[in-house]
Amino acid sequence: MAVQVLLDDLLTERGMSVGDFAAAVGITPANVAVLKNGRARAVRFSTLDAICRVLDCQPGDVLRWDAD
Repeated sequence: MAVQVLLDDLLTERGMSVGDFAAAVGITPANVAVLKNGRARAVRFSTLDAICRVLDCQPGDVLRWDAD
């Protein structure tokens, strides 16, 4: 997949666990795993907004596009 989700790096930098992150964003830990493992087919803007709010970052910090 050309779009990568960089949650692992952001969570590590902030010392945040998956469970705490999931609770703060309002999604399940299973859905966090789907995002982290690159299996997500879509992300709602409301979820991306919550991710950026919780991690105090920009969408470009969470998502990266790489040409195949």
